[in-house]
Amino acid sequence: MSGRGGGGVVMAGVFVVLLPILFTFSYASPTVLSDLNAPKFRHSRLAKSALQRQTSNEELSELWTPLAHQGWKPCTESDGASTLPEKSEGYVQVFLDGGLNQQRMGICDAVVVAKILNATLVIPQLEVNPVWQDSSSFEDIFDVDHFINVLKDDISVVKELPDEFSWSTREYYGAAIRPTRIKTAPVHASANWYLENVSPVLQSYGIAAIAPFSHRLTFDNMPKYLQHLRCKVNFQALAFVPHIRHLGDAIINRLRYPNEENMVSDNYLREVTDLKPKQGAGKYAVLHLRFDKDMAAHSACDFGGGKAENLALAKYRQVIWGGRVINSQFTDEELRSQGRCPLTPEEVGLLLAALGFDNSTRLYLASHKVYGGERRVSALRSLFPLMEDKKSLASSEERALIKGKASLLAAVDYYVGMHSDIFVSASPGNMHNAMVGHRTYNNMKTIRPNMALLGQLFLNKTLTWPEFQQSVIEGHQNRQGQIRLRKPKQSLYTYPAPDCMCQA
Repeated sequence: MSGRGGGGVVMAGVFVVLLPILFTFSYASPTVLSDLNAPKFRHSRLAKSALQRQTSNEELSELWTPLAHQGWKPCTESDGASTLPEKSEGYVQVFLDGGLNQQRMGICDAVVVAKILNATLVIPQLEVNPVWQDSSSFEDIFDVDHFINVLKDDISVVKELPDEFSWSTREYYGAAIRPTRIKTAPVHASANWYLENVSPVLQSYGIAAIAPFSHRLTFDNMPKYLQHLRCKVNFQALAFVPHIRHLGDAIINRLRYPNEENMVSDNYLREVTDLKPKQGAGKYAVLHLRFDKDMAAHSACDFGGGKAENLALAKYRQVIWGGRVINSQFTDEELRSQGRCPLTPEEVGLLLAALGFDNSTRLYLASHKVYGGERRVSALRSLFPLMEDKKSLASSEERALIKGKASLLAAVDYYVGMHSDIFVSASPGNMHNAMVGHRTYNNMKTIRPNMALLGQLFLNKTLTWPEFQQSVIEGHQNRQGQIRLRKPKQSLYTYPAPDCMCQA
């Protein structure tokens, strides 16, 4: 009896020892064992000073002050050329791949292509995302009736094809080569290309399906009214469905009024829609922490997880991209000094601390999945203990409609980000581009990290905190939402001036 009891005690002790390890595994990437050994702080000297930082009221006031008017205003009014054509030449379908923000750009381009062709646009079909396996449709994400109503004077939009064209499905085009499918649209095709190559198909068949349709319309040498139409779609017609907006409003309210009682309740979504702006609203910043496994592997940078992690990422690179990653030809030092390494959660935290954000900052983390899980996020959380996300600010019942759907999760983050006082994107990407452009359009403060500068600073292991802070502040003075005019070949969705904006 005593022997069995002693064995039970031993087993219990083993379980207690193993429990933290098993718990860590639930957060860490199962394919990268070395994440468990990744240092909490890789830049420990800077981190120690950052944890002890103090920011004056004057510095905080300047940090949170909205951008001053820059002499530009939104300008998407259409001229006479953008009126609805008297007769439609047929139906245009597009099939869009990529994540939410890539699809968003594709939708805008699809509207303009339909306008060029004097055609009726079928609500775009979103392909199943191969990375996140998300099958969300246009109707699941965007308010279709709002979309059609805003564009009613520009193009005709239908939710579904008429019965005589019901055969024109994704499955139909996937089975064989079809004369009504356009597969040859070049990247950044001109308006004339569509008139020369797609109009004849419309005239012959009354329908044309364009796939693939990602970045298939040029940004240059386009008539002003077509550029304005692009802007109108992006900034006015694309509104999220009500339940996304309601959940976003609930999260925003909880960020701005953190001390209210019963913040997370089953009935809150119904209550928050009736709320009006109140006195004493707090400020919050949104951080888009783009640090997933794909990005970490593709960058070919060293993130402090040791040889095992580096080997695992190299193997992942080989499997996914067959070794076709240019960065892997360079050393970690070369990549960092060139600004080609994504910022880790710790490095983003040090950037924010140097800019003047203190430990009372309400920080909303907009990310799908962080490579390394909570083990890596913990360094950022140490610097910003009031950091929140969707899970901490909304109940499981409130999140039920978006659970497991990457596009809807991203839509909530986009909505919360568009209402934040400050938005910070850790690394360039589609979310970064879309948010930078949208907030520029609305003259909102948006911090763009100077990747090359930060890479060089983090390589310098003798740098003191005052030196680091001064360099960061000086290097980001003109990276907080200042207007940057679009250059040739650049996207107007990232650089909305001058195409979408007028000088006031």
